[in-house]
Amino acid sequence: MILQLIRNLAMAIIRVYEFLLIARAIASWLPVDMSNPIINFLYTVTEPLLAPVRNLLFRIPALQRFPIDFSMIVVFIVLEIIQMLFIY
Repeated sequence: MILQLIRNLAMAIIRVYEFLLIARAIASWLPVDMSNPIINFLYTVTEPLLAPVRNLLFRIPALQRFPIDFSMIVVFIVLEIIQMLFIY
């Protein structure tokens, strides 16, 4: 019973974080003011996971010259894998 509650809570937190990542991705495509509290919140909440992954990916020489930031995709995939582990 308690393990089920913990599992459901963890999955809900991961799902909310995924929505925040999607919102940040959309916001990055738009001309937004970084002083906007909502945009500031999105960056503040998502950057702690994205920055370390971005730093790791930047160590790969082929990705250093690539103009796309793959850190969000990697974090999203890792979160999906964690969710699958919770399900099984």
